[in-house]
Amino acid sequence: MDRGSERDAPPSLGAGDGAAGRIPLAVVVVDREGQVSHWSTGARRLFGAAKEEAIGRSVLDLLPVSGALPEDDEITPYGAYAAYDGLGPDLESSLDGRLNFPAAGRARLTVPGRDRADVLWWAYPLVGPGHERLLVLAADAELLRRSERDEGVAFERIAPGFALHTDFPGAEELARRLPEILPSMSVDEGARIVAQVLELGYPILEFSQNDRVPVTPDWGVTRRTERKARRERAALVAAQGLPLPEELADEEGEDLEYAAVREHLEFLNEVSGKIGTSLDLSRTIVEVSRAVVPRFTDVAGTYLREQVVAGEGFPDGVPDTTTMWHRVALEHTDEPGRWDDVVPVGEAMPFPAHTPFFQCMTAGEPVLVPRISEEMGHAIASQFEKRDIRPLITGRSMLVVPLKARNVVLGFMILLRHPGREMFNDMDRVTGAELAARAGLVLDNARMYTFQESVAETLQDSMLPHIPPRMAGCDIATRYLPGTLLGRVGGDWFDSVKLPGARTALVVGDVMGHGLNSAAMMGQLRTAVQTMAAMDLPPAQLLRNLDDLAQRLGDGYLATCLYAVYDPIEGELHLANAGHIPPVLVRAVDGRSELLDLPTGAPIGVGGVAFESMRVRVDPGDRLVMCTDGLVEMRGEDIGVGLATLCESAAHPAASMDDACDTIIRALNTRGGRKDDVALLMARLNGIEPDDVAEWRLALDPAEVRRARAVVREQLHDWGLARLADSAELMVSELVTNAIRHSHSRPVQLRLIRGETLLCEVDDDDHTLPTLLSTAPGDDSGRGLRVVSTLAREWGTSRTTAGKTVWFELTSRRR
Repeated sequence: MDRGSERDAPPSLGAGDGAAGRIPLAVVVVDREGQVSHWSTGARRLFGAAKEEAIGRSVLDLLPVSGALPEDDEITPYGAYAAYDGLGPDLESSLDGRLNFPAAGRARLTVPGRDRADVLWWAYPLVGPGHERLLVLAADAELLRRSERDEGVAFERIAPGFALHTDFPGAEELARRLPEILPSMSVDEGARIVAQVLELGYPILEFSQNDRVPVTPDWGVTRRTERKARRERAALVAAQGLPLPEELADEEGEDLEYAAVREHLEFLNEVSGKIGTSLDLSRTIVEVSRAVVPRFTDVAGTYLREQVVAGEGFPDGVPDTTTMWHRVALEHTDEPGRWDDVVPVGEAMPFPAHTPFFQCMTAGEPVLVPRISEEMGHAIASQFEKRDIRPLITGRSMLVVPLKARNVVLGFMILLRHPGREMFNDMDRVTGAELAARAGLVLDNARMYTFQESVAETLQDSMLPHIPPRMAGCDIATRYLPGTLLGRVGGDWFDSVKLPGARTALVVGDVMGHGLNSAAMMGQLRTAVQTMAAMDLPPAQLLRNLDDLAQRLGDGYLATCLYAVYDPIEGELHLANAGHIPPVLVRAVDGRSELLDLPTGAPIGVGGVAFESMRVRVDPGDRLVMCTDGLVEMRGEDIGVGLATLCESAAHPAASMDDACDTIIRALNTRGGRKDDVALLMARLNGIEPDDVAEWRLALDPAEVRRARAVVREQLHDWGLARLADSAELMVSELVTNAIRHSHSRPVQLRLIRGETLLCEVDDDDHTLPTLLSTAPGDDSGRGLRVVSTLAREWGTSRTTAGKTVWFELTSRRR
């Protein structure tokens, strides 16, 4: 018979070695948009729609579930669908993508041209780079029932054997992935079924005495009714003290086997509900380990690859003897502490090729050791230096199951049972494989989340500045808190910028929205603020320029910003506000705190609104607190309550700046309901004493260079910094020479400031900034800045309203 005629002929049932018969199977492949991408001949026969009509349509429209099977259904007497006994979720949940693990069941479907179709179905999620999302297999339950009745074949466990028709794109590739689609089927079994299907020309159902599939539909409800009656008869016979008839004894054995299958399926459903409750990798690891102890095993050790534990990208390549495996969890029912010293959690180790662990991790299949012999126990123990684990493992039954995701082994679990407990068997192997498949999926989800979270934190950390704790005349402490665990990247920022005259610019800003777009805008605005601050623009002018920039970047660029310049010599704050919440000033004299009543401009990006600035006198020891509204604003609560709490907590005495920040965070972050990011900057305004500042005015006369060297040397001797005199004198000579040469009319200003560093500034009225140039041996100019660059701890230039400032710093310590 040719393939075409054989494909259209009705299949026959026949006994064979390992297979009781075969039945045509409908094959439907669903793509990631929920549309049918493959519709087999069997699907046309079972569901009534032609292939041309089905391809590209919504699978939910083509396979509409009609509802429950009636209790008194004479055509299909399998009992009610509602009494499904928890053997699997419904078909609709699989079709619409709510389930991501294999499932099976029974369903009543509405079929064109027929009343209804009673089907058994299997749904297998497809993973990998292809566009296909779901493989759905279905069989006519009535045909199976008639086959059972007419042929006398007991179909207690049914397994779908599957290979694709040759007219489906990618058929050969998916056929090779049969063990992946049916995870508990061996490669040999898959190859046999594929060859058989290609020969027959249609998919089949396999009826076997070996339960090799992870999920089984509810089959034989009628038999359960009969079993119930037989059990009642057996109980009656036993109560009368009579011997149990042979047919009842056989039925009792079948009942026990059926109960074991059902118990394993119930266990898998129970485990599925216990694992994956969060995206935290550590918590998921613990959930997976605790889910199997003690019901399935007495000891469960979980090992993961190094990249998974580190939250890095997906592991590459097949594991080998050099792969490091981290023991991340160990659950057991032994006495407390028995395992802790011998196999501690956190240990990393490779596994030799002769061990069952290596076999599991390389083959990606469960490895069953019914009993660990003395010889195997010794071989396993040999890899543990100075520790004898043989008493813990010898004589126990062991099952090693791989934790896989996307066909890559992420780790494995070592399951051990006490010698007095029933050994692991083939059914346990299948159960362990399905358990590992589900555990691998939730672990991979947690791993991917951990990786993405790490990337987001790295991105956010790279965008936020690392502010030194001490600037000229002030100490600074900062805090950043993401709004939610799922939104590590946001648009809140803080910054500090060194300005001429020992001044410091303090900035806090908040970009509207969350996520990468807000973070990207925040990075642009922060860079712009740093650039304009270095130009020593007044606060109101800086915000004006920032607003213009935001409008040029796009309509959606909105942000609030608070910009303050602290002058520690004058004891003054110069502030401007663009729609931001006001800062808090805590007075050192009496500990009183107050919200500074600043002119509040519109947010950055609105445009057309003037910004105003304000000057505030401050004393040494006063503290300035600047934050974003995520700290004080709470849903359903007036912002005034948060601002009042901010003032109160900011005034609380603290031993250090960090403690003061933590006090504020505790007071405002424990109220619950916070969803926004938080940026907090606190500056203690220490000021600079007049005795630590020395200034001179130098005429535009080259002879003044000599005087500049002399006064600098004398001042450094008076301050106890004579060791710095030679370097400082040489650099001052170069800077004053350049200033006198390029100044127009105003005298040159020379200033020394003593603090954590020695700061020297030279001001003139020329707006052209000097640059560091390459010099040749014969050049007459360009050497001054190179000398400064070589000797100074740090140096720089900036424009001022009247001209420019060139400065350098030398490392200094107070007397």
